Amino acid sequence: MSYVGFSNLPNQVHRRMVKKGFEFTLMLVGESGLGKSTLCASLFDIEKESYRQSHQTEQIGQTVKITKTDLNITEENGVRLKLTVVDTPGFGGSLDISEQQEPISRFIDQQFEAYFDQETGINRKNIIDTRVHCCFYFISPHSNGLRPMDVEFMKKVHHKVNIVPLLAKADTLTDQEIAYKKARILQDIKTYNIRIYTLPDGEEEINQNSSVEERRYKNELEVLKKAMPFAVVGS
Repeated sequence: MSYVGFSNLPNQVHRRMVKKGFEFTLMLVGESGLGKSTLCASLFDIEKESYRQSHQTEQIGQTVKITKTDLNITEENGVRLKLTVVDTPGFGGSLDISEQQEPISRFIDQQFEAYFDQETGINRKNIIDTRVHCCFYFISPHSNGLRPMDVEFMKKVHHKVNIVPLLAKADTLTDQEIAYKKARILQDIKTYNIRIYTLPDGEEEINQNSSVEERRYKNELEVLKKAMPFAVVGS
């Protein structure tokens, strides 16, 4: 198959990206003890202890730290993914809300600035994307809806990063409690005009001619949309 010509530009881009691999940065934000490291280790099938030992810790402020962990994950068909997990130990340990959110917001801004400097530099061949692409925000199962600290933080960064709210330690709640707390969280998100990540709609309408895969994908999207915010258990 020839990869020369304008019509094959998508194929050329695809081959180059597969060869280079992809970079994705995930930030974990939440109080200590909500299972952030445990959930991350479960999601990406890594040992929790080795994940903690590989932390590169950078002291930010007096209470909040920024820790980075680089993980190289090989996906199917040889597509490589360089995953960077950014943890925020110490979040929620102070009564001063600004002291909690400012270091994290500043860190996100610094990654945007670093990426912009690379894009505007002379040598743009080996640009490393360190921007924070997604933020898992862990909400305590003991609160009804969002607390002032949750609201202030999410409003501070919701225009900078994709926020995915997670109801942590859902195994400590009954099904009725989970449904109630989810409804309260969604109501607070709407009340305070907080933008969270929303799953995309299916590109094509489902009809009689749609394949089984298309129908399954559409149904999975609908199930996931109704499950927001996700109630998670890390083990």
